[in-house]
Amino acid sequence: MDKKTALLAAALAVSATAATADDIAATARSHSSPVHRYLIERHFPAGALAKLDAAGKAKVNLTNAKYGVTWVMSYSNADLTRTWCVYEGPSESAIRDAAKANGMTVDSISEVPQTVTPM
Repeated sequence: MDKKTALLAAALAVSATAATADDIAATARSHSSPVHRYLIERHFPAGALAKLDAAGKAKVNLTNAKYGVTWVMSYSNADLTRTWCVYEGPSESAIRDAAKANGMTVDSISEVPQTVTPM
């Protein structure tokens, strides 16, 4: 079974309502190329992020998994019109393809291979 088929089968086996972010991340990592970390900036129309509920997040995560992509964390400005999201995936093109499949923009993307901590 090729990687894409195995990933799709694993994603379909995980129910959108029962799947946890850790389950989806583990599935994506186990079937993908080496993982790279990216910082993505996005702009949204006013009110768009307020509509993102648990079911919407699960759908985004399942779609991401089809591309070997994991949504790690997001930060938003106060009016919820701009986000900075940390994603992991095999390539920049995989991140862009997952975003497109989810109907999201990628205004800017930067690979961030190093983690710098204050300690």
